[in-house]
Amino acid sequence: MNRWALRREGKKFLRWLEIGTARYDEHSGVAHVFLDRLPVGGFNGYLYLSPQGVEPPPPEPEPEPQRTGQQDDAPEG
Repeated sequence: MNRWALRREGKKFLRWLEIGTARYDEHSGVAHVFLDRLPVGGFNGYLYLSPQGVEPPPPEPEPEPQRTGQQDDAPEG
């Protein structure tokens, strides 16, 4: 499902712009929205819209950063 915003200049509306996509999960009632045209920074554009009183799942922990040349299966010693 695509999302649209109306681009406006002065009092004249110019055209519709595609601003992202969305997916609705009927089983949980949750909508996942990704906006890829944002007027501000510091936000990745992902929205988790859930019914009132439903908590989102906890975020997954980020993996530990690896140093250059470091491998997961490198022998110790």
